[in-house]
Amino acid sequence: MIKAVDIRKRFGALEVLKGVSLEVKRGEVISIVGASGAGKTTLLQILGTLSKADGGELLIDGERVEEMNDRTLSRFRNQKIGFVFQFHHLLPEFTAFENVTIPALIGGMPQREAEQRATELLRLVGLAERGEHKPSQLSGGEQQRVAIARALINSPAVLLADEPSGNLDSRNREEIHRLFFELRERLGQTIVIVTHDEQLAAMADRRIVMRDGGIVE
Repeated sequence: MIKAVDIRKRFGALEVLKGVSLEVKRGEVISIVGASGAGKTTLLQILGTLSKADGGELLIDGERVEEMNDRTLSRFRNQKIGFVFQFHHLLPEFTAFENVTIPALIGGMPQREAEQRATELLRLVGLAERGEHKPSQLSGGEQQRVAIARALINSPAVLLADEPSGNLDSRNREEIHRLFFELRERLGQTIVIVTHDEQLAAMADRRIVMRDGGIVE
């Protein structure tokens, strides 16, 4: 599903990624761990096409990313990649249901289909009865579940998560951890998770360790 070869990234004089190569199979859940500054988030941003590598090759679902222009890349990102961040970034003026629906409408999905899929996803993440609530009316764990449903609305090839449980208490953290693996079982979802949470990292099919801009384990 993902093939990254010799990915390099520099910010000024600082070389953040020093030739990282990584393959992720379809339906695999991998965790990426390492100290702050190891390059984890930079790698995730490149895998998610939010940032461009200075060198190397990146294929996602068989498509070569570095050859795409900005317009093609934006559409590819909308259709193929789902994002979950530490802070949910829900739009406060919209309901949970509307927040989940918006990426589908942006991608050109017919409204009826988008609404039906949003309803199914809210049920899948355990929020069938909370769709009409705005983010301020939801707990932190519920808000993150809405963000996960939103990330899945376009049936992405890859779900990328950056510290997805880092802002939650222990009970909600464990529920979010379980949810990722339920998504893999039910949807066959490929998931890459950057985390400092060793419990979550250990649950993954593979645990990738980064240090000083490279993969060491």
